[in-house]
Amino acid sequence: MSVSDPIADMLTKIRNAVQVRHEKVDVPTSKLKLEIVKILKTEGYIKNFKKVQEEGKNIIRIFLKYDDSNNPVIHGVEKISTPGRRVYSGYKDLPRIYNGLGTLIVSTSTGVTTGKKASEKMVGGELVCKVW
Repeated sequence: MSVSDPIADMLTKIRNAVQVRHEKVDVPTSKLKLEIVKILKTEGYIKNFKKVQEEGKNIIRIFLKYDDSNNPVIHGVEKISTPGRRVYSGYKDLPRIYNGLGTLIVSTSTGVTTGKKASEKMVGGELVCKVW
């Protein structure tokens, strides 16, 4: 079955796995998904990830992170741009997520980065998703 929006599918799998307290979740791999997962790791939303090949298919295995009382670190994940409605922003107009407590992921001409780093580099781009 083909998915029309693979990034939204990955975010939904992460959201669902966090809600039922799974230890890990597997998603099909792509370059953009890998960059998004790297950002989630550096921002501290997930424990770790690794690329795995199972049954001839490349997947990304994402290990989810929970605090001491078993509450998920990821409270919410939301896709901003969709295949039918792309959302772009200049570096001066990048939105702040929960007054700076969340993370905005932006696809810029210099690569996929967070909203803070994009505004520091003075580059805008497509708003991919937000995580809090």
